[in-house]
Amino acid sequence: MIDLRSDTVTKPTPEMRETMLNAVVGDDVYADDPTVNQLESVVASLLSKEDAVFVPTGSMSNQIAIRTHTEPGDLVVLERRAHIVRSEGGGGAALSGVTMRPLDGVHGVFTAGQLKETVGRAHPFN
Repeated sequence: MIDLRSDTVTKPTPEMRETMLNAVVGDDVYADDPTVNQLESVVASLLSKEDAVFVPTGSMSNQIAIRTHTEPGDLVVLERRAHIVRSEGGGGAALSGVTMRPLDGVHGVFTAGQLKETVGRAHPFN
């Protein structure tokens, strides 16, 4: 069985360890790591974007997205089972000053009516 729930439940194979041991590395902060540079380039190309940035966790990428697309006081409407709701606690509030409004949905999707009702009554102090 291949378990992809989290990187904390997987272990590298001997071949993976050997590859890591022999990998050419650099400092990704200074754009010196060829593997990170190649990964970012490939992803940017796949998504038809000018550039991409690698971050080590999905939670970090979610928080960057929230910070990028919101202003303090904004309301973020999302489905109740979204990772941001279930596993990231008050990250959006603490890091970006936003309020999360989880809605009940089916398979991660809520209706336009639910959104309209929620946004229609939203204000900065919800």
